Amino acid sequence: MGIIYILGILIIGALAAFFVDDLNRKWTGPVAMLFGFGAAVALAVLPESRINLPVLGFTLHWEMDALARFFAWIVLGLSALALMYSVKYMEGRARQGYFYAAFLTSVAGMFGVTVSKDLLSFFIFWEIMTWTSFLVAIYNAYYGVETKGIKYIIFSAIGAYAMLTAMVLALGQYHSLEFGDLATAGAFRLTSGSWYIPVLLLLGFAVKAAVVPLHVWAPAVYPKTPMSFTTVFSGAMSKMGILGMLLILTGIFHSGRVGELAALRLSLGWLGGLTAAWATLQAIRQNDAKDLLAWSSVAQLGYIVTAVSTGTRLGLMAALYLTLLHAAFKGSLFMVAGAVEKQAGTTDFRKISGLIKRMPWTFLTALIAIISLAGIPPLGGFVGKWLLYESLISETHSYFLVILIFFASTSAFLYSYRFLFGLFLGQEEEEAKQVKEASWWMLIPMLALSMVSIATGMFPGLVFGPASRALESIGLPAGNWDMSILSNVWGNQTDVFTVGSTVGILFVLWALFITFKGKKNTRWLTTKEISTSGEIPAPEDNFTFQRGFFKPFERAVGRLYRWDMDAMWEDIGAALEAFFGFIRKIYTGNAQTYAMYVIVFVVLLILFRNYIF
Repeated sequence: MGIIYILGILIIGALAAFFVDDLNRKWTGPVAMLFGFGAAVALAVLPESRINLPVLGFTLHWEMDALARFFAWIVLGLSALALMYSVKYMEGRARQGYFYAAFLTSVAGMFGVTVSKDLLSFFIFWEIMTWTSFLVAIYNAYYGVETKGIKYIIFSAIGAYAMLTAMVLALGQYHSLEFGDLATAGAFRLTSGSWYIPVLLLLGFAVKAAVVPLHVWAPAVYPKTPMSFTTVFSGAMSKMGILGMLLILTGIFHSGRVGELAALRLSLGWLGGLTAAWATLQAIRQNDAKDLLAWSSVAQLGYIVTAVSTGTRLGLMAALYLTLLHAAFKGSLFMVAGAVEKQAGTTDFRKISGLIKRMPWTFLTALIAIISLAGIPPLGGFVGKWLLYESLISETHSYFLVILIFFASTSAFLYSYRFLFGLFLGQEEEEAKQVKEASWWMLIPMLALSMVSIATGMFPGLVFGPASRALESIGLPAGNWDMSILSNVWGNQTDVFTVGSTVGILFVLWALFITFKGKKNTRWLTTKEISTSGEIPAPEDNFTFQRGFFKPFERAVGRLYRWDMDAMWEDIGAALEAFFGFIRKIYTGNAQTYAMYVIVFVVLLILFRNYIF
């Protein structure tokens, strides 16, 4: 009954937060936080469970197996920290009951998705998750902030209709909606007569995972949503698409058919690679930290999709490892952006900079997260990238895809630098001198997520164990994973703890050396003394960060920036609008017009009866 308890805690918490807000608003956030942590504690102490619930002739199958527990920890753990962060982030805002009720209900939907073992349950919880997250996404519209929630719900509707169509076809052809039964019957195989079922399902999951070209909603919605929820939006909800992919692709992974695996690796792998590369290029050119992180989130999801496409044990291990790490470092980075927004009033690099002295703990969190994102030892991002490259090279031999992923990964250093320098390391402006460090209600969740990046880098076995059991639950062979050892097919081993400790010690010693060595010679620079990388500045330019630093790179890839996917979807929307406008002219609502249509139709039937019948 553990599943029911957790769902009950979250739903009761949503109702409690909604009604407490009317009584005393200052308690709304703490009440929601308590229920969020209560759900996480329940997950930790309650045993694995299985529920079969008959509803209207269908049987809903919920099960807390190793795979469900792995994703449930991401959802509930990150959500609990985000709710704690929200207590101060949302302080002073209106309609907090609405916000927290939608927040907790969305978390309940995500948890339901993780435990669903049939398509009907999966779809019901998926829609709960989507619609309640939409309510949070448009929350800032109350304050006159332009939101892009309509774009999110339109793409979500496309994915939902694709999933619903696949469900109807699966039920009609295989008379079951159970993931296990459908996989055994071959419903998810691309070479079967029902190839359209997995394609439609993967379309729905690709929308939530923000795969190119279905990604355009994410960069539009993430920055406009309250950052406390964007942490969950990006870190956990996008992973529901990854979970769906794993459940559907299990049949292909187990089939052993070379043609199916090759088609999957070619299509899904390159879509993931293109997502990573394209979103990275877009992140580099952003002038606002929230916009940069939104594009970065899409890029990081591209790596995970590429890892899933391999279908190998090592590749899927990389997918699960990166799934957890992305939740940790991207969750903390969105919290950093929210803290800066709360304390400084903006996250625009052109308006605020030099916050390292004013917000040192926030800077430390950002630094740890950026190092993990960039895949630098000794943090967890290095381990995830290692596994991904090793899988692509040694198991699937996708060498050109490795080049694309490597390009995206190395280019990510540019936007990582831009984020750190733009907010923290540039020349301090007058606007920054009144900024104070964020509340500990916000700092503790940020630092906790930073510790996840450090711990998983030093001891990757903390993730290898649960991830290996999760893969076993979907039929993959068990693996032997040591706590701090990475091994490869060539027989070499690397003690990550030793590497991480060495790098960490050297980093600390170097930081102390340059700090004390240059202490006496330090002088303040004016904004005009900061490099513009040879670019001619405009009179209105603010030199709080190296404005021209990225211009040479942007010119080098300028042709790629001309391809505007938003414009492509807008053209499709305009064409559909014109088509429906034409249809509207036909359906006038006039009875005489409809009678004329009937007469014309009957005449055509008589004239062409020999051809028709």
